[in-house]
Amino acid sequence: MTVQTPKIRLYVEHPLGQEQQVGLSREQAHYLFGVMRLTVGAQVALFNGTDGEWRAEVAEAGKRGGTLVCRAQTAPQTLPPDLWLLFAPIKKARTDFIVEKSVEMGARRILPVQTAFTNSERIRQDRLQAHATEAAEQCGATYVPEVADLTRLDRLLADWPEDRQLMFCDEARAGAATALPNTPGPWAILIGPEGGISDAERTKLHALPYAHAIALGPRILRADTAAVAALTIWQTTLGDWQ
Repeated sequence: MTVQTPKIRLYVEHPLGQEQQVGLSREQAHYLFGVMRLTVGAQVALFNGTDGEWRAEVAEAGKRGGTLVCRAQTAPQTLPPDLWLLFAPIKKARTDFIVEKSVEMGARRILPVQTAFTNSERIRQDRLQAHATEAAEQCGATYVPEVADLTRLDRLLADWPEDRQLMFCDEARAGAATALPNTPGPWAILIGPEGGISDAERTKLHALPYAHAIALGPRILRADTAAVAALTIWQTTLGDWQ
């Protein structure tokens, strides 16, 4: 018998299992009972990143809190491919777009990086993490990627895992015929800032044995467009879209 998934999905930091009771925060209660107008007996889909998705029933509904009870699992726990997205933060709305689309398209970890030409010197990591959570709730994922705090690219590369390949999207190669090597295992994608990668950074990246410079077509793309294009190329070549 197929268990139907409720339309409203909510990420919770709580164990999930048969008849497990889940207490709601004030913000979650406001969303479910104040905004969505749910009442006792209504159905909600819950996930926590480890226990899959569960259909839960509203047992208690209040303005400042409430309780849900898990009734049946609607989806098993699944992880996206072991893929990181590295990107230089840009304007607020477009940075939000990159984070949201990264979740929808199956990145497992999102890492904002500071490059030579990055315009933004700081981010609100908590706000971007909240965007990632909302994106996972909307797209049916059972896993929420971590959004790391802003890190300098050179420091990140200095501690780079030896087994992780890096897909470097080089705008200087626009129009060149390049292909992503079919190398299995952990990967990462690097998207540069609006001003592009500096010559020094490009030289260093090309010298790394695990870095693979590719072009994203014949035209230079905006950073947010490039993120979606790069994720699409990787997913259709090495990811779970095959």
